[in-house]
Amino acid sequence: MAGHSQFKNIMFRKGAQDAKRSKLFSKLAREITVAAKGGLPDPDKNPKLRAAIIAARKESMPKDNIERAIKKASGPDLENFEEVRYEGRGPGGVAMIVEALTDNRNRTASDVRSLFAKHGGQSGETVAYMFDRLGQIQYPLSVASAEAMLDAAIEAGADDCQTSDQAHDLFCKPDDLNEVSRALEKKYGPPSMAKFVWRPQTAVPVEGEAAEALIKLIDALDDHDDVQTVYANFEMSDATMAKLTA
Repeated sequence: MAGHSQFKNIMFRKGAQDAKRSKLFSKLAREITVAAKGGLPDPDKNPKLRAAIIAARKESMPKDNIERAIKKASGPDLENFEEVRYEGRGPGGVAMIVEALTDNRNRTASDVRSLFAKHGGQSGETVAYMFDRLGQIQYPLSVASAEAMLDAAIEAGADDCQTSDQAHDLFCKPDDLNEVSRALEKKYGPPSMAKFVWRPQTAVPVEGEAAEALIKLIDALDDHDDVQTVYANFEMSDATMAKLTA
C-alpha cells in the first residue's frame, strides 16, 4: 500500500463553464441510462450505475435528471447506445485511451480518427497495456488525515491509497469497487468520485509545442458528443498546465 504519492491520474472532463453544463449533463445522463440498461436499475446492486450516479452528483446534476435517466433505461424509446474504446498516440508519443458511448460506431470511429490526425496524433495503436484498469474512489482532504485514510483503505479492501495536495485517491480492483465504496461510505459518507478508470503505469514528460497540441487534442475529443472520458499517460509542469488550460 502506498500512503503518499505525487502521482496524478490524468483524466479530463470539462464542465466547469456554464456553456458546457448542458452537454456534460447529457453525457452523464447517457452514462446512467446505459449502466441501468446493462444491469439492475438499483445502484446498490449495480456498481456501474452507482459509479455513474456519483459522477453525476459530483457535477451537481439535478436529482430529477438522474431519476429520468434511470427510468429511460426501461423505456421503449431508448437509443441503442454501446460502449466503445479507442486507443492511440497523441503529440509527444503520449498514449491515449478514449471511452465513448455511441449509437453509430462508424461515425464515432471516423470522427475520433479525424481528431487524432488533425491534432498531430495517430489513432489505432494498442496502448491499453500501458494502463491499469481500476476502480477509483476519491475523498476530499478534509474528511481525514492521510494516515487515517490509508488505514480505512486497507480495512475496506482497497489495493492502494494515494494522498496528494488535492484529495485522497483510493484504488481497487474493478470488481471490488462497489464493496470498497460502500465500506468507506459508512465511515466518511458518500465519496466525491467513485468510478472505473484507466491509470497510466508510467508518465511521458511533455512540454512546449507538443504539450499545446496534446491539450488541443484532448479538448477536441472531450468536446465530441459521443466521448465520455479521455485518459493519457503524460505529465507536464504546473506552469505549462495552467497556461494551456486557462
